[in-house]
Amino acid sequence: MLYPELQKNIGYNFKNEKLLELALTHSSYTNEHGLGHAQCNERIEFLGDAVLELASSDYLFREREELTEGHMTRLRASLVCETSLAQVAREIELGKYIKLGKGEDLGGGRKRDSILSDALESLIGAIYLDSGFTSAKEFVYRFIMQDIENRHLFFDSKTILQEMVQGGTNDEIRYELVSSQGPDHDRTFVSSVFIGGKKYGTGAGRSKKLSEQQAAYEAIKEIKKSEK
Repeated sequence: MLYPELQKNIGYNFKNEKLLELALTHSSYTNEHGLGHAQCNERIEFLGDAVLELASSDYLFREREELTEGHMTRLRASLVCETSLAQVAREIELGKYIKLGKGEDLGGGRKRDSILSDALESLIGAIYLDSGFTSAKEFVYRFIMQDIENRHLFFDSKTILQEMVQGGTNDEIRYELVSSQGPDHDRTFVSSVFIGGKKYGTGAGRSKKLSEQQAAYEAIKEIKKSEK
């Protein structure tokens, strides 16, 4: 069996393991080995992206009857964004199995959100090709459409914090970059958020935007705790 630990982690056994191998082959690997574009995961990622959009839309339509079309659109966007998908990829340890070119691997490609999220979409496409939409949908339901409220709260935290503050006071929300450390390909940013001059939260992330989201998330938790 190809990558038995991964297949066990995702609860799905491939009938055609060449599809799994294709889903995990990055273009940097095929370029380095002189292989054609059809041998990397870009085409199957294109397919997986479409399957993911349909499966996530199906879930929200069936399971969240209270949501309007606009709310479903925003929630889906936060659940299937690059950062969210990369986090799911990390949870199933997908990065360990991606075939990368040597330069991309040495440059920290296995940790990069863009590569991880693309590989996850490729995996969804591979499951779809291997056994159809039902199996792909089950994967999306199990791994991506979980812990929705907390994930939505995090990925929309800056907007939610803005709405909370505007609903109670006219205090200004200000984000401040505290530090930026590490090499360019693996940099960590730390930001704090201030409301009316008072610091409410600090967060870290692989981009300034993510560090601000984390800071906003911490601020929301702090505000909710003080309201109890």
